[in-house]
Amino acid sequence: MVWDRQTKMEYEWKPDEQGLQQILQLLKESQSPDTTIQRTVQQKLEQLNQYPDFNNYLIFVLTKLKSEDEPTRSLSGLILKNNVKAHFQNFPNGVTDFIKSECLNNIGDSSPLIRATVGILITTIASKGELQNWPDLLPKLCSLLDSEDYNTCEGAFGALQKICEDSAEILDSDVLDRPLNIMIPKFLQFFKHSSPKIRSHAVACVNQFIISRTQALMLHIDSFIENLFALAGDEEPEVRKNVCRALVMLLEVRMDRLLPHMHNIVEYMLQRTQDQDENVALEACEFWLTLAEQPICKDVLIRHLPKLIPVLVNGMKYSDIDIILLKGDVEEDETIPDSEQDIRPRFHRSRTVAQQHDEDGIEEEEDDDDEIDDDDTISDWNLRKCSAAALDVLANVYRDELLPHILPLLKELLFHHEWVVKESGILVLGAIAEGCMQGMIPYLPELIPHLIQCLSDKKALVRSITCWTLSRYAHWVVSQPPDTYLKPLMTELLKRILDSNKRVQEAACSAFATLEEEACTELVPYLAYILDTLVFAFSKYQHKNLLILYDAIGTLADSVGHHLNKPEYIQMLMPPLIQKWNMLKDEDKDLFPLLECLSSVATALQSGFLPYCEPVYQRCVNLVQKTLAQAMLNNAQPDQYEAPDKDFMIVALDLLSGLAEGLGGNIEQLVARSNILTLMYQCMQDKMPEVRQSSFALLGDLTKACFQHVKPCIADFMPILGTNLNPEFISVCNNATWAIGEISIQMGIEMQPYIPMVLHQLVEIINRPNTPKTLLENTAITIGRLGYVCPQEVAPMLQQFIRPWCTSLRNIRDNEEKDSAFRGICTMISVNPSGVIQDFIFFCDAVASWINPKDDLRDMFCKVLQSWRL
Repeated sequence: MVWDRQTKMEYEWKPDEQGLQQILQLLKESQSPDTTIQRTVQQKLEQLNQYPDFNNYLIFVLTKLKSEDEPTRSLSGLILKNNVKAHFQNFPNGVTDFIKSECLNNIGDSSPLIRATVGILITTIASKGELQNWPDLLPKLCSLLDSEDYNTCEGAFGALQKICEDSAEILDSDVLDRPLNIMIPKFLQFFKHSSPKIRSHAVACVNQFIISRTQALMLHIDSFIENLFALAGDEEPEVRKNVCRALVMLLEVRMDRLLPHMHNIVEYMLQRTQDQDENVALEACEFWLTLAEQPICKDVLIRHLPKLIPVLVNGMKYSDIDIILLKGDVEEDETIPDSEQDIRPRFHRSRTVAQQHDEDGIEEEEDDDDEIDDDDTISDWNLRKCSAAALDVLANVYRDELLPHILPLLKELLFHHEWVVKESGILVLGAIAEGCMQGMIPYLPELIPHLIQCLSDKKALVRSITCWTLSRYAHWVVSQPPDTYLKPLMTELLKRILDSNKRVQEAACSAFATLEEEACTELVPYLAYILDTLVFAFSKYQHKNLLILYDAIGTLADSVGHHLNKPEYIQMLMPPLIQKWNMLKDEDKDLFPLLECLSSVATALQSGFLPYCEPVYQRCVNLVQKTLAQAMLNNAQPDQYEAPDKDFMIVALDLLSGLAEGLGGNIEQLVARSNILTLMYQCMQDKMPEVRQSSFALLGDLTKACFQHVKPCIADFMPILGTNLNPEFISVCNNATWAIGEISIQMGIEMQPYIPMVLHQLVEIINRPNTPKTLLENTAITIGRLGYVCPQEVAPMLQQFIRPWCTSLRNIRDNEEKDSAFRGICTMISVNPSGVIQDFIFFCDAVASWINPKDDLRDMFCKVLQSWRL
């Protein structure tokens, strides 16, 4: 066929019959299940994009070719949508005008599928910055809402809803002359329309502007709320869902307007949380989650708790459909291989160096493993999860005041003969664990043994939820004498780790990891038994659970530390880990969890890891080298080489850190025989913050383990460290700060030339408001260490940092880092006593935080304090 590259495009464009047939043929072929055919079609479609009027053919098939079947016409529109996304700025004006006019003329097509496709196309064009260049779009769509023809009104509303979703911000800007001032009152008129679909569109459109507190909506807020109340009992589930969604959002932004009606709203939401339609019930259930975050929650809900708690508890039961989807009747599935789409992508969390010395030992990191996540294969969010989450947050609001409403229900549920009811009771018990822990303590001596029994229930879904609930009470279990609960719980959990059901294996492994974190060295007497089970699980687990098993082993190593370094334990644990390590290819993402696990194991085993360290070290260096090489190729020729997944490099750097920390000086020969420092030089300058973060952690660890190899590179490394003292990237800044401190201790007086590169930034960071605790502590220690080795250079700035320095370090435990930092501050005070005059009381307070300083440090303190008495 001959394509005319110079076609003059008028509105009355006509397709060439032969060209039309060719495109229809392509559209038919693209619906083929055969991937080879699909790929060929894809290539042909790309080639056709060279012809200016190709897109005219696509819009023609969508809007004018009524003789074709709907799926083909819709597909033509979706291909056009993709072209708009990719090439819209290259469309000739005539083509653009033709597409726009065809869209507006066919928004009321009699077919719902075609109407929706035209709506998507309009929105895509609008989102390409075209709302400014298509001035008649919004007025035209708004006028079409008044059409007598239902299809036209519904089509226009569908398109407007998508535009409101995609372009909410620009609709409320001066760029377009604030069209919302007209649109919102217009939408409100349609809340009373006779068609449920139109009513639903109208509410959905207005809902887009609640969270941003759009002025045009705020002007009509009372009328909006009044109209919402009028729709409260609407027979259409989609309308009820949108009403509930609106009320949940209004709770966040216009509580003042809802307060006078709060009693009725709560009553209404109670009804809706029990709605026959699960989507409506789920939307309504979000209300309790949002309300719990408001200060008024406690007073507003107190009188409704007797009704609300049973409703939430009831929502926590598995529905029949859930059970079917979860294969709740399949008990033994351990031999069935996992389907790959069941395995969620894992993201590696880069290593952050934190001071191991908080007084209470509480980490700052948010613990995200504790959420109610017991049935992630259905959908990520459903009524059961939302009800459980709501109960969890309400337990945190009311604490033990919630128990009188919960305990009578629990009694009934936990011992119920129907497994579904009993299972929901166990979930309830887990959901209230955090908020009601104090009040639950008297019942735990009876409940924990009952739960431990439930671990051998014949229903897999009961066994798996019991694992989770027990993990929520692990802290209490560990606080009791070990033989009473810890030992029986551990014994049963280890059996569940070897359960014949994969869901139970997964829940048991996660619960055991939580128990390990709580119990720490309490587990040492049982190590042989624990390792026996975990190692046996290697031979038993399918793909997905294997990844969780690595996590349980890594957590065990973190929890028991050097107690793992015994020949018999090493003999059990290392062969299966190394076997997996040898089986995995360099590009297999399963390396992430395995490398993380090995990093913990290497740190715990210390010298015990020596026999395995060489191949592990070498492979990590290779992974870094490969990733950097691939990144360079990609930078040079992005169309030829794809970008590497830098997580491989990050995880490898973190394992090298673990090796350096565990092996100490023993890593020296490996470093000597490799080009790791050259590679680190590149990593430290990578665009990706996580790569820099991990490379600075490794630099600090190598500085401690074998400084003789790091020293020749210091002149290259220090300027880079200086430029990364940027608290916008907290973790990068934190690790760079820590590495500078470690380097200064090794460099001594030779650190002098580098002080100007870093000191001003460090002083700025320590004085910044809202700097996270870990970064403040690391910054204070590093400033102290710099002052220790180069007091003449740092002491003149003493007055600028002494107060925040003292307040940052008064809460940390005595340790080597604190010791070197305080020696530095004492030395600086002796060089520049006037720098501390105004804040001397803070220095005294910080000195008083020491429990047991070394004798010579104590002498330094005495000297400073005495000099002030004189």
